[in-house]
Formats: sequence, C-alpha cells, structure tokens
Amino acid sequence: MQNKGLVKLFAVLFGLVSIYQLSFTFKNNQIDNAAKTYAESKYENSDAISAAEIHYVDSLSNIETYNIGIASFTGKEVKEKSMNLGLDLKGGLNVILQISVKDILVGLSNKSKDPAFNKALLDAEEIQKDAQESYLESFFTAWDNVKGDQKLASPDIFANRDLDDVINISMTDAEVKKKLEEKVDESIVSAFEVLRKRIDQFGVTSPNIQRLGNSGRVLVELPGVRDVKRATDLITKTAQLQFWDVTNGQELGGFFALANEALKTKLGVNEVEEAAVTQDTTSTDSTVDDLLGDTTTDSTAINQVNPMFDLFSVPRSGGMLGLKLEDVETFKSYIAMTEVKSLLPADARYTRFAFGLPTVDAETGVEYVDLYTLKGNRDNEPELSGGVVTDARQSYTQANKPSVSMQMNAKGSKIWEEITGRANAQGTQIAIVLDDIVYSAPQATSGAISGGNTEISGNFTVKEAEDLANVLRAGKLPARAEIVQADQVGPSLGKEAIDSGTISFALALSLVLLWMIMYYGKAGIFADIALLLNILLIFGVLSGLGAVLTLPGLAGIVLTIGMSVDANVLIFERIREELGKGKSQKEAVKDGFANALSSILDANITTGLTALILFVFGTGPIKGFATTLLIGILTSLFTAIFITRLLVDWYVNSGKKLDFSTSITKNLFQNNNINFISKRKIAYVISGIMILVSLGSLFTNSLDQGIDFVGGRTYQVRFVDAVSSEKVAEDLTAKFQSVEVKTIGSANQLKISTKYKVDENSVEVDEEVKMMLFEGLKPYLPAGETFKDFSEAKDDVGIVLSSKVSPTIADDIKRESLLAVLGSLLVVFLYILFRFKKWQFSIGAVTAVFHDVIIVLGIFSLLYKFMPFSMEIDQAFIAAILTVIGYSLNDTVVVFDRIREELLERGGFKGGKNINSAINSTLSRTLNTSLTTLVVLLAMFIFGAESLRGLLFALIVGVVVGTYSSVFIATPIMYDTLKNKGIDPLKEDEDNK
Repeated sequence: MQNKGLVKLFAVLFGLVSIYQLSFTFKNNQIDNAAKTYAESKYENSDAISAAEIHYVDSLSNIETYNIGIASFTGKEVKEKSMNLGLDLKGGLNVILQISVKDILVGLSNKSKDPAFNKALLDAEEIQKDAQESYLESFFTAWDNVKGDQKLASPDIFANRDLDDVINISMTDAEVKKKLEEKVDESIVSAFEVLRKRIDQFGVTSPNIQRLGNSGRVLVELPGVRDVKRATDLITKTAQLQFWDVTNGQELGGFFALANEALKTKLGVNEVEEAAVTQDTTSTDSTVDDLLGDTTTDSTAINQVNPMFDLFSVPRSGGMLGLKLEDVETFKSYIAMTEVKSLLPADARYTRFAFGLPTVDAETGVEYVDLYTLKGNRDNEPELSGGVVTDARQSYTQANKPSVSMQMNAKGSKIWEEITGRANAQGTQIAIVLDDIVYSAPQATSGAISGGNTEISGNFTVKEAEDLANVLRAGKLPARAEIVQADQVGPSLGKEAIDSGTISFALALSLVLLWMIMYYGKAGIFADIALLLNILLIFGVLSGLGAVLTLPGLAGIVLTIGMSVDANVLIFERIREELGKGKSQKEAVKDGFANALSSILDANITTGLTALILFVFGTGPIKGFATTLLIGILTSLFTAIFITRLLVDWYVNSGKKLDFSTSITKNLFQNNNINFISKRKIAYVISGIMILVSLGSLFTNSLDQGIDFVGGRTYQVRFVDAVSSEKVAEDLTAKFQSVEVKTIGSANQLKISTKYKVDENSVEVDEEVKMMLFEGLKPYLPAGETFKDFSEAKDDVGIVLSSKVSPTIADDIKRESLLAVLGSLLVVFLYILFRFKKWQFSIGAVTAVFHDVIIVLGIFSLLYKFMPFSMEIDQAFIAAILTVIGYSLNDTVVVFDRIREELLERGGFKGGKNINSAINSTLSRTLNTSLTTLVVLLAMFIFGAESLRGLLFALIVGVVVGTYSSVFIATPIMYDTLKNKGIDPLKEDEDNK
C-alpha cells in the first residue's frame, strides 16, 4: 500500500478530531448529572426538580465550564457542541405543521364574499382529501370548474386595493395564478420565519425547523422540551392581536332582558316552576339586577327559569359578566339565534361577544370566564391591530404582577392615542384581544396615551407573559398553522431507550469482536481495532456535523458494524484463497486486498444508494437512520481498506507469521463443490410457495397499517399494574366509537389508537381527545391522578408516547414510501447494469429484491396478530424494507462480482460451472457476514428498546431471506435469462439427466 504515512496521519487526525468532538458530549453529560444531583438534593416534587435542573444548567450558560488548555468554553458552548439526541432518546416534541394556504388566499382576496371564489375554496378542501397535489393546485382546479365567465382578476377577488401593484383587472387567470403562487410562497416563507423566531426564543437546546418542499409544511423538532402544551401553543398561535372599544354594560341591559324572554319562547320554557326549596338569590341576581337597572324579582316562593340570565355570575377579571367555562358554548348558541340577534339595538348590531382567560374558583374549583362586549363594525375589523407592534417585552405591573410592555410604530402610536383619549372621555375600557381571547381590558384613567407605549396585564404567570411577548415580537403568522403530524416522547421513555440501546449496543459489539477473533485469530484482532476506530469516527462525525442521534440511528450504527465486518471478511477470505494458492504472506495480503476491493465498493455503493434514497424521502428518526448508515458506510470503507491494511502490513512486514484462521476455522467452507445451479428448480418451488402464501395472506389478512399510512392518533400508556387490553378496548369504544388497543411489551403498557375526529388538527381537539382518553382510563389509574399527571406520565404512569397523523399527510407518506422503494429498485437496477454490462444481472438482482420484500411483507401479514410486539407498517418499517433491499443487494453483488471474475479468468459460463464455482468460493463470506449481522440484530431485538422491535424483526427476516435469495434466486434468474449459457444444448440435457 502506497502513502502509508499519509494514511497514518489521516487516521490520527480523524481520531483526535472525533475525540475532541465527543469530549463536549461527555462534559455536557457531567453538567446534566450534576444538575440532577443538585435538584434532587433540594426538592422532592418532580416539577420543582425539573425547574431546578433547568435553572442550574442556565446559570452556567455564560460561565467557563470546560478548559482544554488551548481553549475554554462556557456551559452554553459545551451544550451546543455536544451530540444532539433525538426525541426517542431524550424525549420531546416532533411536529409537522401545515400552513393554511386557504387562509392565505382569503387574506389575499381581502376576505372576498364572492360566491364562486368561496365555493372553489370549499371544493379544494374536498379535492385535498384524496389528492397528492398542493392545496393551491386543488384551488386552481376547483376554480376552473366553477368560475363561469368570472376571472380571478376581478375587483371582488384578487384585483383589490391591497394587490393593486401585483394584480390588475386586465390579467388572465393564467397570469393571476403565477402571481398567486409567488404570493403564497412569500406568505409561507414569512410563516416559516415567524416560527423560527418564536422557537429560537423558546429556549430549547438544538431545535430543528425546516420547510418541507413547497407543500406549505414545516417540520419542527424540539428535543428535551418538557412543557409540551406550552410549546404547541407557541408554535400554532396565529397571534392575531387586536384592540377594541368595550361597550358600556348598561347599554345592552335591555337587550339581554329581551333575549331572555325570547329564549323562553324559543326553548318552550315555562315562566314559573314550583320550587321545592327557596331559590338562592345571591350575587348572580344582584349582578343581573345591576345590568337591568330597576328590574326586581321576588324569588322567595318561586323558582324563575331564565335561559340567558341563569348562565351569568359575577365577573372576576373586569368583564361585564361572568360565565362558567362549560356554559360558554351554550351562550354562543343563544347569541347566534336569529330571534336573539335581531333584538340588538340598531347602534349595537355589530357588537362582538368575546371572553377572557379562564380563572379557577379557589373554593369550588370551577373555571369561569368573563364576558366582554366589543364595539364592532360592518367589516368586523378592529381600529388597531398587532401589525403596529415593533417590540414587546415581559415586564411587571406596579403591583409586581407579570405583564407585557409593547412599543408601537408611528402610525400605531397616533391611532392608540386617539383610542385611549376617547376611552378616557367616555369612561370605557379598551379590550386587548389575542387570537379572540381578551387578555385584559384596562381603562385609560390617566388620559390619552402618547408615544405608542402600552402594557398588557392579566392573570399571567411569568412564562405566559414571556411567551406572549415572544409571539408579539416575532410577529403574527399569516395563516393558521395546524399540526398534521406529531410525535411526543416522554423523558422516561427516552431514558429507557438510551439504557436499553446502550446495553444492546455494547453486547452486540462484544459478540462481534469475539467472533472475529474466534474465526480469524490474530487477523481478527486487527479487524476489531479497525472496527472500534470506525465506531469512534461515526460518533465523532455525527457530533461534528451537528446531526441528531436517534434510536433508529443507533440501529443504523449497529447495522454498520455488520457491514464493517463484511468488508474485513471479504478481505480476509480473499487472502485465505491467495494463501491456498501457495503465495507468500506478502503477496497474498497484497492480492487479497486488491481482489476484494471491487466487491467491497460495489456492495457498499448499492447499500449507500438505498440509504441515500431513504435520506431524501424520510423525515425525523428515519432520516437519522439514513444519516448514520451513510456516515457508517464511508467510515467503514476507510477503516477496512486503509486501517486494517495498515495493521496487517505492519505485522507481516515485521517478519511475523499471520494466520487468517484458527484451528477450528482453518478448513471451514474450503473446497466446497455444491452444484447450486442444478438445484435452482427446487429453490423456485420453495420460493413460489412462500410467495403464494405471502400474497394470499396480504390479500386476505392484509397488514396492520399504522397511523402513518391511515391517519389517526396513537398513545402509549403505562399503568401501575397489568391491565386487560380487551376490557380497556371495551371501555374506550363507548367514548371513541372506533378504537384499537394492544398490549406492548409488558402487561402494564398499552398502545391505544383511534380515528376519532381524525380530520380535525387543532390543538383544542388534540386536548379534547386526550381528556376523553383520561376519563376513559380513570378506573385503571391511581387514585388522585390528575389530567396533567396523566399527560406528563408523572411517576412513569400515563402517556409516555403519543403520535398523530392527519389523513392528508398519511396519503403523502404512503406515496413517498412507495416512491422510495421503487426509486431504490430503479437506481440499483441501473447501477448493476452499468457495473456488470448485462441486463440479466440487473433482472436477477431486482427479482431477488422483489422476492425478499414480498416474503417480509407476507410474514408480517401472517404474524402481526400473534406477536407480543408491534408489527405495524409505518415509516420505520419502510426504513427496514429499504435496508433489507440494500442488504440483499449487498449479498447479491458480492456473488455477482465473483461470477464476473470467474467468467474473465475461465472464459464464459460453461453451463453454470463457473457460476457454481463463484458461489462456492463466496459461501464462507456470505454465511459469515450474515451470521455476524444476525448476532448484532438479535442482540438489539432482545435487549433493545420496545419501539424498535418491529423494525429489527423485519431486518432479521430480511437478512435470512436476503442471504437465501442471493444464492438461490438472483443468480439462477440471471442464469436462466441468458441466451448463451456457454454449453452445447445436447450436453446440457445429458447433464440434467
């Protein structure tokens, strides 16, 4: 090997850089452990411990915590440089947000009332349910179907004042569509920037936010986030800040009295009911009396039924009246009735009814909200909106309560001065409304406020005030951002994943290291050194690139161990062959490395191509799996080709004898002479039966499709004691109508899936479904368990993992998964055609891959109802299928490579004789690599995380089937499609007899 000095230099440099990068991870772990020890010594409450840990780590942000002599680093820098752990290892939140293009179009049209335009918006939503195109494309299709003689460039639609410099009435629909594409893209970019700013201010370590193509979707990953509800609120709020004048309560007193009477008639309520007991006439009556002025009611002997007034109570935060939170929807339904709405006075017909933040009654625990009546207008637009806010900061009121201070621009300052001056003169309030919730309604008691400075005060905590300030400062979203896919992992599950992953990784590595020494003796030690360096480099590169290590990523590293061993096995087997030919040690080593290089490169390139496709089409953890696989392929090539060679050459050149086997393995698989080609028909029959059974099961039994492919919500819930999945399913069906419950792992852990309100993606619906789940599982939870405890899995009881996928994105995942599989097959077909120059090799390889995929799918279809672990078909399973494709091709390419070598050396196929010789000569490598990879996968399967069992089972089946197909399917198919097999037909008949 030339340039040994350069190889040594690179090896040392790469090793040192990797150690340097990983040292930050070790230091960061020390800081986290110290924070945990400190917090646990101070507090017992889990929330207090979490807060103390965060405070401890934050206190070191700007303090030197790590000094390596030539440089020093603060706590913040150490954390930034340490390895990023994914959600499944650290816990946290992973969501895909869909920016509402419908909202953007409505905004661009200036809220057009045009019937055709609004029908096209509704029709586009229907088209989207089954379409793979963007919402904008669906809108264009819907518009073309309903437009008639109208144009998009109508003054009532897009040729409006707001767009007069972009769209004019002379434009054709085609021209307007191009402009709309540009404007929608600008709005999505704006939304992305707003989200990025909000997340940057949220304080999460190593957040990840990226736009997903041109779909209007944004991926947000928040590893380690503890308060998930706070995080989802922050990233989904549109932040529609508005300032409204509040009407005087007395002005609407007569309206409420008339509305109450109208409701009695409408609802068929008797005016008087006999009372068994005297009615309690406390604060509610006095409040209503104040509202109605001189109205008096004698209620000591009768019980007056008042549909409207019975909802009211004392206001608690400065509103006109109070209502129980549970009565708000009832009130809204009353106000929406035509009979009630028509009773509003002429000068108040545009009145808006809004509600404040909920407050909890300390004695009863009941939640109340205040009702505010806002002075509306024909356009339902406020006099001043949040677009004028230039800065916002969390501050404190004079009473030392958290608030938010705002600064407005010149235009906003002028309008604000007019509004506050008017409110002061009239003695009324100004409602500060954010996303239709009244945060506060102060009075301008000191007169008009000039300069644009103002303060939002309310019943805030410090965190709520900080979040509100962050949202206002970052700006408002131009449209709704709905969560269409979400994965939430609890910290306890993440810790278990790390523990189980570490154990299985260490065990798998130990078994592989021992196997190599047992099989190849001293040469195996050199392979082990190269393997350990390979692992160091993988982790070092991951850390240096800032890549995220996920649980599937860890599985990818473990799989890389098998591939790294494969390269060394190929080299050592070729060296053994050269030694068997009587060559000297030096010559055998030189020729062995040279002859193995082609097979190593072809095998790793085919696997790398499938990993690359997985990286392009995958998201989240699957992308992490592909990342580690790609890095692992590169580092494996470097360590196997250069480091192993360096060590072997050093030993051989020192004059010492190096055996590439032990006394047990010396003659193992040597001089094999199996006629594989003559047995191909038996293999065809066996494979045919397996494929028919698999297809039969797929058509009759189908597959257990996860929510990734069908949409829905899934929760992994832990209990203190074992629970019956059948009994839980029965209880939950009454609430959700459709629910699926499975025992996952231990008997005290269930996986619960439902399609209840699957088409609704709001945070409110997510919370509603979670609350229904909590209510349905209450009989199985510890006494006193609260919804908050259940949601956060306090004491490891409750929801430890949750996922959500909307049907729209589920269709997209299906499509992308199919494209990934077909794309990988096409790329590999073309690569093998390029490398081996005969289409028969490509046909053989792709047929074998199809064979493997169908059998893996068939086994999953046959067994998913019986196995004690999840065998759902999801994105992780697609990753497994692509890995099986890569592995199967890896095996096949090694065999094909030897066949090509035999053909060149011995001249032609010779009726399959040279093919048999090639398969026999690679049999030791094939079985050795498969066995090593199986040992690794089995260790992960038995001792690894529960969530990976389905993926690992698919890989185990794939390795077994892939090893079989490379010998008995790929090669025979290639042989049978050849026109010239290199023999006399009569001789072939004779041989067959």
